[in-house]
Amino acid sequence: MAVMSQAFCWPTCLHGELGGLDLTGERRKLRGQASGAFVSLKCPLRRSSISIVGSERGRSAGRKQVRTSVRSEAVAAGDKLDSGTGLLEHEDLNSDEEQVVPPKNGLLPIENGAKFTPGSSGIEVDSVSEADLKENGFRSTRRTKLVCTIGPATCSFEQLEALANGGMNVARLNMCHGTREWHRAVIRNVRMLNAEKGYSVAIMMDTEGSEIHMGDLGENSAKAEDGEEWTFTVRKFEAADLPERTVQVNYEGFAEDVQAGDELVVDGGMVRFDVVKKLGPDVICRCIDPGLLLPRANLTFWRDGRLVRERNAMLPTISSKDWLDIDFGISEGVDFIAVSFVKTADVIKHLKSYITARCPQEPIGVFAKIESSDSLRNLEDIIQVSDGAMVARGDLGAQIPLEQVPSVQQEIVQLCRQLNKPVIVASQLLESMIEYPTPTRAEVADISEAVRQRADALMLSGESAMGAYPDKALSVLRQVSLRIEKWCREEKNHENTRLQELSAALPDRISEQICNAAAQMANKLEVDAIFVYTRRGYMAQLLSRCRPDCPIFAFTDSKNVRRRLNLSWGLIPFRVDFSDDMENNLRRTFALLKARGMMKSGDLVVAVSDITSSNLNENLQSIQVRKIP
Repeated sequence: MAVMSQAFCWPTCLHGELGGLDLTGERRKLRGQASGAFVSLKCPLRRSSISIVGSERGRSAGRKQVRTSVRSEAVAAGDKLDSGTGLLEHEDLNSDEEQVVPPKNGLLPIENGAKFTPGSSGIEVDSVSEADLKENGFRSTRRTKLVCTIGPATCSFEQLEALANGGMNVARLNMCHGTREWHRAVIRNVRMLNAEKGYSVAIMMDTEGSEIHMGDLGENSAKAEDGEEWTFTVRKFEAADLPERTVQVNYEGFAEDVQAGDELVVDGGMVRFDVVKKLGPDVICRCIDPGLLLPRANLTFWRDGRLVRERNAMLPTISSKDWLDIDFGISEGVDFIAVSFVKTADVIKHLKSYITARCPQEPIGVFAKIESSDSLRNLEDIIQVSDGAMVARGDLGAQIPLEQVPSVQQEIVQLCRQLNKPVIVASQLLESMIEYPTPTRAEVADISEAVRQRADALMLSGESAMGAYPDKALSVLRQVSLRIEKWCREEKNHENTRLQELSAALPDRISEQICNAAAQMANKLEVDAIFVYTRRGYMAQLLSRCRPDCPIFAFTDSKNVRRRLNLSWGLIPFRVDFSDDMENNLRRTFALLKARGMMKSGDLVVAVSDITSSNLNENLQSIQVRKIP
């Protein structure tokens, strides 16, 4: 077995300093390392070195392995590392020991008094990822995550299973539509799917928000033709009693605020109307840009070429209905809540405090939907306090000039990566596939650009919720993502992005630099995967931020953390019981992965850990390069 370890002197390991280390050809050397050979690689880090220790099994009576663990303390120049400092650990291993093979129940014996949390029968991984690894290998795994909005077209157990099998990582529930009972049934189906079929689909609940929007249309959609007159009204109708070419509006003051000559924009510009006249609670409009009207589509209106936003600015970000929906989401244990039309960071702070007070043990990720000019004015502050962001391009395109949307999208994606927040690119990715079985070439180019920008996830809205071809739309997202990711790796685009420092606090800086260094090592050595052992998911997300060429295997002992990590770029989350003994964790996961056919002898991995030691009551952080025995 080859072991690669590194002792860091903090805070001398700064981002980019590993760039001087020539590891380009070391992958071949590592794989072909002769038994008993010792190779020392010089690293341009002050008072640091990297060593590879090769050992020979079965040829000698015994062997001694030296493993260096990273600890969060500075070592003065000239200090000697020995067993007394705790920076160097010596482990005597019997050379006659047989290779570890898992027993039939998938469990390995617990060694050295390590304690594991009970309740696991081995290792849990998404069945789609497992099949992909077995059939196509490490480099073929998809890094970009896929979010599907669930609606009438995809709400049954069988339809959800088809989406999960097609690569869905997150199921989104849009609270603009359906009853809470309907959403509860979908949540139960997703949970049952995960439990019975081996998936790890997370659930995101999207609040309705208090912006102006259409009501239900009495059917899934309606077509507005050029020149037709439609009535927008604040009167209440049952769906079955809705008059022809009539649209209900949720805002009581709508008829008072609009004026004849205004332009009414539906769903971010998918359909446009001119306001002809007002008749009490009704507003008569003429269609000037025909298109498909979808239930609950957002409405904005323009006057003299300017967005009329005063009334929207006065509405609260989270309505009374939203608070009831949020309570529902908390009680059902959703993984993420996306907040619509966020205007300031204070809204996110307030909601996170509200959630923490009600479920302190299992936090819910709060995502800010960036879809208004208000959110753009406070963009960095909003993203800084959020757990992630969604680029809702449809509504955003109704509030800023269309030609600015691509550059704004790139700005948001880059900012989220710098701040270590997952970002979802959403709205109209495959809009034509609501009705047609194949996408337009422009839509494929749009998806490609989002993947090239290294967005964490892409989202289907109407395409999967009510479209005629939800499975095909998801397949297009998956195939385009795979092809563009491969192209990015071939072009070595990762070398051009420099990440800013996230925190001034020493513990956070240590974690950040370990992950930066591990990602650089992985790219230069061309390893098969990065292993990260994490209880909260923080180190895994830091590694995802680096966008390495290889997949990241994130091992956690929490089912909730495992689902939440399913939204971050490049992560393949596993749930497995582990101890604070890094060596024992590695042996155990190696054996379990080999037994499942996901790895084989000779595979090369970089291993990172931030597990808190129960004995020493401190974080032992380490980087190792290991060849699977």
